Amino acid sequence: MEQWLNIIQDVGFPIFVSFYLMHRVETKLEEIKDVLLSLK
Repeated sequence: MEQWLNIIQDVGFPIFVSFYLMHRVETKLEEIKDVLLSLK
């Protein structure tokens, strides 16, 4: 059981950080897309 907790801690945190950063980048890209479309 302790091995599983170590694996989850070692793998889960980087996955969580990656998803958080991807979500932030996605919102920034949506804002950029909206600005570019408004320039037409």
